[in-house]
Amino acid sequence: MAQSTQSKAILFDFGDGLIMRRSTAADAERLGDFNGQIHGDNPRDAVAVASWTRDLLNLPHPTFQSDDFVLVEDHNTGKIVSSLNTISQTWTYEGIPFKVGRPELVGTDPAYRRRGLVRRMFDVIHDWSRERGEQVQVITGIPNFYRQYGYEMGLNLGGGRSGYEPQVPRLKEGEADPYRVRVAEEGDLPWVMQMYARETRYSMISSVMDADLWRYEISGKSKDNVNRWVPCVIESADGHPVGYLVHPGSLWGNGIGVTRYALAEGESYLAVTPSVVRFLWETGQVLAVEAERKLELFSFSLGAEHLAYRAIGERLPRERKPYAYYVRVPDLPAFMRLIAPVLEQRLQESVCAGHSGELKINMYRSGLRLVFEKGRLVTAEDWQPVVNDDEGSLAFPNLTFLQLVFGYRNLEEIRAAYADCSGSWEASVVLAALFPKKASNVWAIS
Repeated sequence: MAQSTQSKAILFDFGDGLIMRRSTAADAERLGDFNGQIHGDNPRDAVAVASWTRDLLNLPHPTFQSDDFVLVEDHNTGKIVSSLNTISQTWTYEGIPFKVGRPELVGTDPAYRRRGLVRRMFDVIHDWSRERGEQVQVITGIPNFYRQYGYEMGLNLGGGRSGYEPQVPRLKEGEADPYRVRVAEEGDLPWVMQMYARETRYSMISSVMDADLWRYEISGKSKDNVNRWVPCVIESADGHPVGYLVHPGSLWGNGIGVTRYALAEGESYLAVTPSVVRFLWETGQVLAVEAERKLELFSFSLGAEHLAYRAIGERLPRERKPYAYYVRVPDLPAFMRLIAPVLEQRLQESVCAGHSGELKINMYRSGLRLVFEKGRLVTAEDWQPVVNDDEGSLAFPNLTFLQLVFGYRNLEEIRAAYADCSGSWEASVVLAALFPKKASNVWAIS
């Protein structure tokens, strides 16, 4: 029997019968229905989003608890009218781990919008994130919206290349495929984890996937879950493992895609990738029948850069540029201190080797002061710029400095886009060395 909402702790009372509280497992059905209605573009999508919500609340998850949603109820009607959650995880910055909170499933009934419900809920999950020691929050979502809560689009999200049926490489009559792909089982975890670690060497930012998280991906989600992924092992014809890949458990629109792909050392992308394309197309045909759709394309959704693009570039005529994660760094000086070993190494390998000096980063309403001594970061602290007095070394409007920190844009690109990003030549040289543009393809835990 569902627990009475009257007995659940109230986080905030908006008045007029609207209250905010944490979720419980008993909310799974109603919250699933709510999210399906709010986020589903069609009936099939609604089922997939509802399934994800119910899995989070009902099934064991390595980093998520059943009270990690915050929701708003209208006691006049008994309806859930707004909700969001946060999914804790660990990412790395050039190998340095940091804790992340990922807000997701943010939605409000249209009749209850523009009342500040989401803003109040974000305040709550930001408090949770701080209590959990999470240095960064990330979220995917609609353009511009989350900037009002302290986020900036500052990290590569997605991107890839696609081909169509004429680009699927065909075997000659009677020819056997030299490689085959099979769905990974729990016994394959050591190999899958090894391949993932190999793949993430090419990504500046990556998520930490331990055995529990891989086990969750392999067998912990419902079939209809919109975020169900299928890890697979790539084998030679004699059954020897040569790599791995991950594809979604359903079609994306009218296409099938690979979202992770890596081969063992010494294996050829030029040789293996045609077999991967054939596997994709065959798998997509099966999923198309289930979805009652026509399969139209296959994709390698592997970020801005990947060896596979070079291996079969002519078979991938359609390019999709990366979108962006929103990122929020509530304590920027602390994050600078965390990644100091990376910054010092970058300086050492640049024209600024052994640099000593002060950098004052002006973000107009706030600022950041960094001090280096002989190439070592010795101070990272908040700093307040003063107009017409101390305006610092280099200025960044709004939160655009985060684009630099996470390798999304280099300094020249930011300055080209924002006329009010300006400062001294020396500061520009040092910042360009500290924060080069680098590609990332992050698998956010869902």
